[in-house]
Amino acid sequence: MTDAIGYELDGDIAILKAQNPPVNALGHAVRVGLVDGIERAEQDGAKAVLIYGDGSTYFAGADIREFGKKPLEPGLPGVCDRIEASPLLVVSAMHGTALGGGLEVALSTHYRIAVPSAKVGLPEVLLGILPGAGGTQRLPRVAGVEAALDLITTGRHIKADEALKLGIIDKIESGEPREIGLAYVRELIDTGATRRPVSEMAAPEPVEFDAVYDAVLKKGRGQVSPATAVRAVQAACELPFKQGMARERELFMELMNTDQREGLIHAFFSERAVSKLPELKGVEPRPLNAIGVIGGGTMGAGIATAALLSGLTVTMLEMSPEAAEAAKGRISGNLQGALKRGKISAEQFEALTEKALTLATDYDALKDADLVIEAVFEEMEVKKKVFSQLDAVCKPGAVLATNTSYLDVNEIAAMTSRPADVIGLHFFSPAHVMKLLEVVVADKTAPDVVATGFALGKRLRKISVRAGVCDGFIGNRILSTYRTCADHMILDGASPYQIDQALEAFGFAMGPFAVADLAGLDIGWAVRKRKRAEGLDPRARDSSYADKLCEDGHFGQKTGKGYYDYAAGPRSRVPNPDVLPLIEAERAAQGITPREFSDEEIVRRYMASMVNEAAKVVGEGIARRPLDVDMTLLFGYGFPRYRGGPLKWADLEGLPELLADIQSWSEEDPYFWQPAPLLEKLVAEGRKFDDLNKDAS
Repeated sequence: MTDAIGYELDGDIAILKAQNPPVNALGHAVRVGLVDGIERAEQDGAKAVLIYGDGSTYFAGADIREFGKKPLEPGLPGVCDRIEASPLLVVSAMHGTALGGGLEVALSTHYRIAVPSAKVGLPEVLLGILPGAGGTQRLPRVAGVEAALDLITTGRHIKADEALKLGIIDKIESGEPREIGLAYVRELIDTGATRRPVSEMAAPEPVEFDAVYDAVLKKGRGQVSPATAVRAVQAACELPFKQGMARERELFMELMNTDQREGLIHAFFSERAVSKLPELKGVEPRPLNAIGVIGGGTMGAGIATAALLSGLTVTMLEMSPEAAEAAKGRISGNLQGALKRGKISAEQFEALTEKALTLATDYDALKDADLVIEAVFEEMEVKKKVFSQLDAVCKPGAVLATNTSYLDVNEIAAMTSRPADVIGLHFFSPAHVMKLLEVVVADKTAPDVVATGFALGKRLRKISVRAGVCDGFIGNRILSTYRTCADHMILDGASPYQIDQALEAFGFAMGPFAVADLAGLDIGWAVRKRKRAEGLDPRARDSSYADKLCEDGHFGQKTGKGYYDYAAGPRSRVPNPDVLPLIEAERAAQGITPREFSDEEIVRRYMASMVNEAAKVVGEGIARRPLDVDMTLLFGYGFPRYRGGPLKWADLEGLPELLADIQSWSEEDPYFWQPAPLLEKLVAEGRKFDDLNKDAS
């Protein structure tokens, strides 16, 4: 026995207690302990075995410390087979979460009881693999094919009551896992219950697997693990159990060797590492209970909603009582959505809107706020005026935050007598839904203010990324570049619709022109006008066809027309017939003879421009690590998670080849395609972006 599994006899019942904190992960010591415990119970003459977890959970899943390492025997499939094959009656008592391998262990026992709060699931597809210890073979036998396909291909977790209805567990009982488990085992023994190995159950009825495979592949926008899992479930219907297990293992190993699996593992670890900054070690954040939000439009209302849902009190400042009431209406609408989804109760809804939210039209109402976030119009003079007034009324130590998307936070901070208290908190719209938060650190921002920004992000359940000050910070700076690349391809012969289609096939949720319509074409128009006013480099290519759309009042979905026509609704996306003539006129005016682009070239240029600018962002220290860029693009810009992020994608594609492409394109446009010094350095040294992540860890 190992220390990871405790053993005791209670009469004729052997008790195996998982004691591998914090989540009883199924590491090597646990696997050895389970096999040893079963064998010891058999030797001791026990009638039954109870398996449960100490602490907060049953087996929560695999041990992430073993990811990427050579597996040690016994492997989990063998452990599950050994548990199931025991001549004793084996029962699981489940609490907390039984996910992935944890649920596979439970399914290898003969009976399962759970507390009401327990959750189960098989989330392996979210890591680019499939359940590899019998999950695709056992779950369909107890829950049926349709339920198994749903759980396995989505990776969703379900509560105990749903698991009971599906037959995944046999009983729900309140109490301590050990006590309810022992009572259930004694009940089974007293009633003469026999072993019930899932592997000996009849094969489930098949469905139209080819159709399901195609539908799952389409829904996953190219991610292969959910669709591959469909084929594993198919094996449960068509093959004897042993051969089905062999097929599951074959498909599991195929996925283990894919770039998608590597990309998803990178995303998994990076998501956990991104907010862990060495500079904040030992730095305590400032108190954070009451916040102020200035501006109750879509963004400000979203920020206020997120804060209210996290338990903060919010003072919403607007210019007039009418505007304040309108802001409250937006916030109430957001909270109504949470109410409908069961996230809050009717009582909580009333408390949030009537007690936790205060409306104000005077800056003095913000005098006691711990943190104030402005979400006013994206114009420097407007924001400067706001910060001058905040400086006058806010208490000492209050954090003053700007939600600017592009503007210079140092310039804004200079309007106050306390620049150390100023920080950028760039939310993404809708702020109560989108997961990304860029924490923009200005030159004089105090370390505990940075810590407070990250503490707020954690409280709001955001993925918080540290960014330095530059035009657009991390995400919008890179966006500006790859969006410019798309504009160049349009001038040279591609269409917005081909570009959107190619990039959606690559895995983006939406192509750049559909995204522009969703965000509002007036946003990009304002940025272009600002940059032209500041002075474009004479070497930069420019175009005005999109400006003409805006001049005609076409701002995308909110006006019913942009690159696409939305007359039939926001999901219709019919190409706007006015767009291509504008593009053709622009080409003619610039003397450009259009050429054809393949989808592959569109994706390659688009991605190369993204990677090149991202390398500049990292090289300049705007992002501290490549993984910061990857998480920004994943959570804020619709980058396909299974590719890991643009810099992980670049590593997998090969940096030398990408640099060679950029250098060849620089011959036609030396200004836009200037290779990033960091990219050149990595190629010269034979290193990857991920090496920089490891250096920083």
